[in-house]
Amino acid sequence: MTLALFLQLMVDGLANGLIFALVALGYTMIYGIIELINFAHGSVVMLAAFLALTVIGACGFHPGNAWLALPVLLVACAAFGAGVAWGVDQIAYRPLRHAPKLTVLVTALGMAFILKNIGLVWGALPMDVFGGGSAPSSQKSVPDLLSSVNLLGDGASVYIAPREVLVAGVTLPLMAVLTWFIRSTRLGTAMRAVAQNPVAARLMGIDVDRVIGVTFAIGGALAGVAAVVYVVYNGSVQFQMGYYLGLMAFTAAVLGGIGNLPGAVLGGVIIGLVQAYAGFWLGSDWTNAVVFSVLILVLVFRPNGLLGVRVREKV
Repeated sequence: MTLALFLQLMVDGLANGLIFALVALGYTMIYGIIELINFAHGSVVMLAAFLALTVIGACGFHPGNAWLALPVLLVACAAFGAGVAWGVDQIAYRPLRHAPKLTVLVTALGMAFILKNIGLVWGALPMDVFGGGSAPSSQKSVPDLLSSVNLLGDGASVYIAPREVLVAGVTLPLMAVLTWFIRSTRLGTAMRAVAQNPVAARLMGIDVDRVIGVTFAIGGALAGVAAVVYVVYNGSVQFQMGYYLGLMAFTAAVLGGIGNLPGAVLGGVIIGLVQAYAGFWLGSDWTNAVVFSVLILVLVFRPNGLLGVRVREKV
């Protein structure tokens, strides 16, 4: 393997890993608050991706007006994702706050299938970007919004296009802002209090249900942003994409230490890099096997994840 190829695989792996990390942040925030593995989170990303494609088709966005398209898509999909995630919490999860965890887990799986089928119906929308709606289950191509020029120059041996810059330029600042928000704001303090002990937080006057709802909304907004970054970077959407993204993001959260924000980022980056190099050496058919082998190996020696800490079990 040449140095140029090594660096190119690193660029590709980091880009995909940051997308996984962005989705994983939503998983880990919700788990940190109510210890729920929200399997519907990946489906929220999928629906936001369908919204992004719908807006692109309706507004006729193209590379010439990408300066307008990207802000519109990011704001619209973030708001949409926040609304869907908040609605899922209010309709499906809030009535089950005190139910057994298995009941809530099965409900999360049910919501994931419901949202997935909404995506299937959405795929039949009679628009050109959806192929006229004739094949709702097929993969849909996303019109290019960014040019494919190599920012390092035509003669460079490593290819970095504007889409890679978009991934880093959106994901990294958003992660920094989220970390600041959780650690430094009043609402972030309330989130940490609820995560530590919801009963004590309620006794101290914190509206626990409101905090949980806001947490779902923030996680959904992150899912919406991740959807825009994903469709612009990969150029396609499909109603089952939420399963793959959700699986990789959940794996990233567990690998880094679920409930730990820096751990989710680290886990996503590791998975992206492992996929890139394993795909080159072993082929794409083996990438998932290698990813989960790494996960199992890490959890054998670090059961709480790379950055996770052992906590006392609540009884």
